[in-house]
Amino acid sequence: MINFIVCDDDKYTLKKVENLIDRAMINNKLAYKTTLFEDYNAKFMKVINEPLPNKVYILDIQTPSRSGIDIARNIRVNDIDSVIIFLTSHEELGLTILKNELMFLSFINKYDDYENRMIKSIKKALEMLKVKNNVRFEESGIIYTIAINDVLYITRDSIERKSIIKTVYSEIIVNKSLIELKELLGDSFIKTHKACYVNIDRVVAIDKPKRIIRFNTGNEIDLLSVKYRKELVSIIK
Repeated sequence: MINFIVCDDDKYTLKKVENLIDRAMINNKLAYKTTLFEDYNAKFMKVINEPLPNKVYILDIQTPSRSGIDIARNIRVNDIDSVIIFLTSHEELGLTILKNELMFLSFINKYDDYENRMIKSIKKALEMLKVKNNVRFEESGIIYTIAINDVLYITRDSIERKSIIKTVYSEIIVNKSLIELKELLGDSFIKTHKACYVNIDRVVAIDKPKRIIRFNTGNEIDLLSVKYRKELVSIIK
């Protein structure tokens, strides 16, 4: 899921940017959501602190209440992964932004071919986020699109007889078997237990005596059997 978060105090510009996002996304199969704000209000600040995946901020430099530069600085306190694009009519502030070292993707002038530049910037943002590697399937009328790198592990609920996809952000319960999910997710998932496959790209430590697997999110599981431990240890090394 790509989360576009757009703030501009001009309603026409907001609608225009929303349309440009749709145009940029139309030729791929990525799920996305666009959230629009007319000011850097409390709701906007709440979104900054939410653990949403793949955020792309499109920020107005100046709104009635706050500066987009200050907002970008706020974002970067705890978030260096989200993409920031500045859209402004204040060309003279470009040097100020550079001096702040805010790790932004683009500085787009509203009066300088901004439609084409915006679409190019959005496509570049997708490349930076590396979000093309997704798994997509339908079950019971629901279409799931999940970024493979967001999945920590998949396991089986022996009572409900369903599979659980544990991601960085949530748990998804589906009727597919572990083998079916493993085929969808690919080679980065290896078996650690008769009822578990883990994403080796997310594993940071293995406690062999306690048979615990730790992920780079701080999560941990104890689904590590002796039969599969050797392979996992050799790969993580």
